[in-house]
Amino acid sequence: MGVHGLTSFVEGNRQFFTDMRLRDCRLVIDGCSLYFRLYFNSGLDQARGGDYDTFVELVRQFFAALSECRVQPFVVLDGGMDHTDKKFKTLQERAQSKIRQANALSRGSHGCVLPLLTCEVFKQVLSELGIPFVQCISEADFEIASLAKHWECPVLTNDSDFYIFDLKGGYLPFSFFQWNSVNGKATERYIPARHFTVNRFCSHFNHMNKQLLPLFAVVIGNDYTPAKITEVFFSRVEFERVPSGRRYGQSSSPRIEGFLLWLSQFTSPVVAQDEVLEILGEQRKGTLRTQLSAGIQDYQLPHSSSLAQYFSSPQPALPDAQGLPAALVSQPEWLLRMVASGRLSSFVLDVLVHQKVLLVAQVENSHLPSSHTSSLSIRKTIYSLLLEKARRDSQTPQGVTHRGRGRGRQSQGKGGQQCDVPCVDEYDRQELNLKKNTVEAHRPNCVPPLTLASLDRASAQVRLQVLLGTLGVMDSVLQPLPPHLCLPVCVTYFWMNNCKPKASHHLLQAILLGLVYGDLCWRRAHPNDPLFGSKASASVCQRLSQLRVIPGQRRGLDLGLAHLLSQWQSCMWAALFLNQLLCFPLPEPQCAWVFSGTLLHGLEAAIRGGRQCESLLAGDAVAWQLYSILLEALMGPAAAAAASRGRGEEQRPAQQRGRGHGGRGQGNEGRGRGSGGGRRGNRSRGMTSSDNALDNRFALLTFDEDQQW
Repeated sequence: MGVHGLTSFVEGNRQFFTDMRLRDCRLVIDGCSLYFRLYFNSGLDQARGGDYDTFVELVRQFFAALSECRVQPFVVLDGGMDHTDKKFKTLQERAQSKIRQANALSRGSHGCVLPLLTCEVFKQVLSELGIPFVQCISEADFEIASLAKHWECPVLTNDSDFYIFDLKGGYLPFSFFQWNSVNGKATERYIPARHFTVNRFCSHFNHMNKQLLPLFAVVIGNDYTPAKITEVFFSRVEFERVPSGRRYGQSSSPRIEGFLLWLSQFTSPVVAQDEVLEILGEQRKGTLRTQLSAGIQDYQLPHSSSLAQYFSSPQPALPDAQGLPAALVSQPEWLLRMVASGRLSSFVLDVLVHQKVLLVAQVENSHLPSSHTSSLSIRKTIYSLLLEKARRDSQTPQGVTHRGRGRGRQSQGKGGQQCDVPCVDEYDRQELNLKKNTVEAHRPNCVPPLTLASLDRASAQVRLQVLLGTLGVMDSVLQPLPPHLCLPVCVTYFWMNNCKPKASHHLLQAILLGLVYGDLCWRRAHPNDPLFGSKASASVCQRLSQLRVIPGQRRGLDLGLAHLLSQWQSCMWAALFLNQLLCFPLPEPQCAWVFSGTLLHGLEAAIRGGRQCESLLAGDAVAWQLYSILLEALMGPAAAAAASRGRGEEQRPAQQRGRGHGGRGQGNEGRGRGSGGGRRGNRSRGMTSSDNALDNRFALLTFDEDQQW
């Protein structure tokens, strides 16, 4: 929720904290605060789409530090938007701010925009490390506080609401959590931190009753408080001047200090609330009392936490049905379990509960349509799968109109029936403004129908058909590919067809080199892999990595390239969610190793400047073989052979398959890994009769007439 102005006030005054040496304990961690903090405080790239590989190393280092101090982490992640929608205006304002900040970054100015796949990367690392984590149904603050109260352990977050929650184990703000400065003897390693408790805080304000703090938070203003309450109250009350001798440091706030001292005169929260209502006025006292009481209730923690049972059970429990929004009560058990385990994005919750989504701003050309336009058809399939029940429920006999829950548009169905086509409101960038677009839930005609209730029991082949049909790819393309690269290759093909403007061959080569780089890096780090310790692979990785654009250097941002790569990420983001919803018909790739913004910008510039892919991969036959397989999968044997010889002629993709290629990958059960150009040419130049006979390797692949492939 966030209490306005409280963080700067409290953290600017040292006396509210005690020093703590954190070790040998449980620690409840706000997962979203953690990945925001790690990314933004480490100088990682934001303008070019993110450096997920470097971010992964930071996450691993963080949890290694906790392990060294025998701290048991339990990570809790935010879910969807609050089902009451009371915070939606605040979320819209934040989304609008991110659009402005992304535009500032695109022009070389300052801004903070979290790269699109960061949350998915973070969850994948948690799974890989075996860190216990849960994804909530909505905002996680209350669940985090409840769990910490149940266990009597500290909370690590960066949220001012935790200066209000009464937690015996206290609150550790990220600002003072020195995880990269582990101290102490070998058997007594600890992390230096600052520890906050409401008892100590209240002692500085005439030992005020700590039960008054929720009223303080609601009146001073948080994300849920109507702004009018705060404005009216402070316009009508005049506090005694705080004596200069007791003002707190450089972060003095006369309003906060004065209000806390004013509240300290009351022993009972009920009496204090009545006095606040008197000040706010008689006319709307009933309504105001309801609003104040609801806000105060948000800080009242239960005696036990359902998450404690979730983390302690070998078979994680389902979310408590009593606390579920009405729209989720009837949803299938498999879907709710996947959401809680983090294997299914919280994006689906916003679709099911609200039929609206906020699309994440990226750094792109604000004069062009949003990068998310490129992945619209993937999202439509997601919406159709999630809202199919709403579509069936809305079907009525001809001449009768019945609107079920949610939004829809009327259309003529089979048998002369009228039905409401379910719709989702997407909030996305239009130039520099956040705009609402209403999108019909629609699946391509080539995609077989599935019902959400039985989707998890559908055959793997049917689920794969839905995924590939949406991406416009034939399954024969997958056969020569390493399993873990099937989805990135399919996404790259889809992106080639849907990005605007069309991508250059140089950029396609750079993306494929990026996939090769990620594959080599991952394999070299795993002792059981044949490439572990390979000097040839290490040499190629070093050669490619040296071409990275260094964040912060004076070299300007290639905005056209950034826009195209933002479209690629949007396609991957949507395809990941569709693959998850379909219960992983394709193995989920490790996102950290399929995209690195600074690397791709550097590789594209190098190739455009004349560097040849073969020379960049020289000395490692495995790297060149993988690159050739990827290129052939996308372009066909003839075009791939021409491209690998440095030719510029454009070729049509072919039906013929490349050689089979073993590789690590995952089965169909979940995320993670298993064991296992030249100048523009004439279109007709270099085309033989056999070339003309080759069928399209993909179902829908088209090329720009002016594009050199």
